[in-house]
This record gives sequence, structure tokens and C-alpha cells, in this order.
Amino acid sequence: MKYQDLVSAMEGPVFSRNDLLLAGHKVYDYQLSLWVKKGYLIRLKNGLYAFGREMEKLRGEEIAFLLCQPSYISLESALAWYGFIPEIVYAFISVTSRVTRTFENPFGRFIYRHVKSALLWGYIEMKGKQGMYLLAEPEKALLDYLYLNLGRINSEADFKTIRLNRGEMEQTLDTEKFLTYLQAFEIKKMERWARLCLP
Repeated sequence: MKYQDLVSAMEGPVFSRNDLLLAGHKVYDYQLSLWVKKGYLIRLKNGLYAFGREMEKLRGEEIAFLLCQPSYISLESALAWYGFIPEIVYAFISVTSRVTRTFENPFGRFIYRHVKSALLWGYIEMKGKQGMYLLAEPEKALLDYLYLNLGRINSEADFKTIRLNRGEMEQTLDTEKFLTYLQAFEIKKMERWARLCLP
């Protein structure tokens, strides 16, 4: 298969080896490796590629969704998005029902933390330039963070190290929704710290 044939065969900026097979095209590993080396393709992970010429059009959040499904952006990434924490987050952090793992590629670092399937809800669909991705609602992002960091929060001093922006939270959080979501976690220890997040 020639590179131009690949460009013609794939409609979107990102494709997988499975997409090629389903479309009836055969491409060899050495060809893909050569096109990556030449900069024609970007390897996002094994078996998943983006066209180099489309790189400027793609957003990291969209890549985060494509790298691991089911998943949605949450935790520090979503907390920073909503202005709940002052830190700049240098990775795309998501939760998934799959195993905890990390990917690195030219778009950045992508971290996926495991939660049980029963907790994979509370997100909204966002439109990107080339596709879509899922982002935790503000209430769920905060609860996901507390849930996955409960082992490190044992005192008010520990809780204060999160450096939450109370003014932003007061304007954004829906108290009723937050408390309803909190009940679904069914963890007593979590309730104490979650309630401290409310005005």
C-alpha cells in the first residue's frame, strides 16, 4: 500500500489498524514505521495513528478519549478546567473502568485511573475540532478526586493541601446534585471530606 492510498482510504485524522482491515486494506508494520519516521504519521499507541499533517487540528482531550475507552476526563484535569484548583496540570487525566495505565506520545502524557464500572457516569459530551470527548461534570470530578485519593486524606491538614478554590466552587457546584452523587459512592469516610467542599 502506498501512503497516498492510505490518505484516500481513511476519512478522519486518526485511524487504527482495525480500521484499515475493515476497509479491506493491507499495510505492513515496516510501512507504518517508515511513515512514522518520515513524520507522515504519529503513533498514538500500538495500532493507533494520526496523520502528521492533521496534528494542529487535534486536541489532547480528543486523543485522551480515543486512547482508552470507556473513559472520561476527570480528577486534576477536570478540576483545573473548572478552576477548582490553582495548579496547571501537565497531563490529561481520565478515569476508566479498565486498568490504570499511562500513555505518552507527541500530544502529551495521558493517565488513566481505574474506578469500578458502577462509578463510570457523571460526564458530559464535549465537541472538539475533529471529534468529541467526555468531561466529568464539576460535581463528579471533585468526588472522583476524593474517592481516588481517600488514602491520603486523613486530617484537615491533608484536606487543605488540595488547595481548593472555594469561590469558584461556590459559583459552579450544584449542591443537590453533589450530595446525590456522593450517596452513590457509599463510602462513609468520603462523606466528611465531601461535605467540607460545600459552602
